[in-house]
Amino acid sequence: MSELLELLGREKELFIEDLQRHETKLSAEVVRSRFLVLGGAGSIGQAVVREIFKRNPLKLHVVDISENNLVELVRDIRSQFGYIQGDFRTFALDIGSVEYDAYFAAEGQFDYILNLSALKHVRSEKDPYTLMRMVDVNVFNTDKTLKQAIDAGVKKYFCVSTDKAANPVNMMGASKRIMEMFLMRRSLQIDISTARFANVAFSDGSLLHGFNQRLEKHQPIVAPDDVRRYFVTPKESGELCLMSCIFGGNRDIFFPKLSEDLHLVSFADIARKYLKAKGLEPVLCADEDEARARAKAVPVQGKWPCLFTSSDTTGEKDFEEFFTDQESLDMTRFNEIGIVQNEPEFDGQRLEEFEAQIAAMKQKLVWSRQDLVELFHRMIPGFGHKETGKYLDSKM
Repeated sequence: MSELLELLGREKELFIEDLQRHETKLSAEVVRSRFLVLGGAGSIGQAVVREIFKRNPLKLHVVDISENNLVELVRDIRSQFGYIQGDFRTFALDIGSVEYDAYFAAEGQFDYILNLSALKHVRSEKDPYTLMRMVDVNVFNTDKTLKQAIDAGVKKYFCVSTDKAANPVNMMGASKRIMEMFLMRRSLQIDISTARFANVAFSDGSLLHGFNQRLEKHQPIVAPDDVRRYFVTPKESGELCLMSCIFGGNRDIFFPKLSEDLHLVSFADIARKYLKAKGLEPVLCADEDEARARAKAVPVQGKWPCLFTSSDTTGEKDFEEFFTDQESLDMTRFNEIGIVQNEPEFDGQRLEEFEAQIAAMKQKLVWSRQDLVELFHRMIPGFGHKETGKYLDSKM
C-alpha cells in the first residue's frame, strides 16, 4: 500500500478517520446482514467484497461474468482472511441472463445489493455495438436488478457511478448519468445510494494496470502528458462504496472530498515514478516507431522507452469533478467524504421514451453510433460530447 500511495504522491489513505469513527457501527451492521455483490470480480468489486468479508457477514454472494476473476477472488480471500461462518459463495453469471434470474428467484433473500458491474472505458464508445452493450450493462441491467430488489423486499440498493457522470463529455459518463436518472425513479420504491470517485489506480484494464503488462511483455510505456486525474486506491474505492451502502440516505451520492491528500496527478508523472520504483530510468521517444524499436533492446543499462504525448482522443474530459453547481451538498457529516443529496427529480416520460427507442433499435437490429449519441443528447440537455474522430484503440 505504501508503495502505491507514494506513486500517487500521498502519505496516507483517504478515509482513515471516518472509518475509525464509524467502524463499530459499520461492523455491527455487516455481521448481521446478507449481501449480494454484482460485478464483484472486477477491481472495485473485489475491493468491496474484501471489505464486507473481513467484517464477517451473515451471507455474502458474489456474481460476475468473469469465471477466471472469481477464481482469483476466492484464492485471494482464502489466502488473506481464511473463512467465515456465514454463507460465502460465488456465481459465474451474466446478470442480464435468464440463468441469473433463476438464481435470484432461488437465492434472493438479501438485505443489501451492491451493483459494481459496468462498462467503464471511454474506448467502449468507438462502435455502435459495444456502445449499445454499454447502455444495456450500465442502464438496463441496473434497472432490472433494482426491480428484482424491490420485489424481493431488499433493504438497500447501492450502485457505483463515476465522477464522469457530473457534466459528462463522453458516452460512458453520460450512460452513468442516465443510470442515475433511472435510480431516481426507483428511489420512490427502495432506498438507493451510490458513489462517485476518481480513477482507481491499477484497476483491471486501466492505463496504470497496463504499465505492468508493458514491462512484462518488454513493450514501451505510453501515457498522455497533458491529462491530470484524481486517483484512489482499490482499497479506498471498496471503503467508499461500503460506507455509502451502509450509511447513505436515500438518493445520496458519496464522493471523496478534495484536499491536500487527494490531488491531481498526471499519467506521465506516475509513469516516471513507477519506472523509478522498478529501478528503471525513462527514455523519452519521439514517436511510436522509435518507442517500438527501442523496446526490442530493453532493458539496457536500467533504461526503458517511454512515449508521452498530448491527448487528442474522443471523450477525454479536461478536468474531473465529483458534483455540479446545481447539486445540493452535505460536507459536514464526514471528515473526508462529501455527499450529494438528491431529490427524486426525473422525467418519467423521457425515461419511457429512452426505453422505447432503444427497444426499437434492437428489434430492427440496426442502429448507428450517431443514433445513440443523438438519443443521449435528448436525455441530457447540454451534454458536452467531445468528438475528435480519433479513439484510444488507434493509439499504442
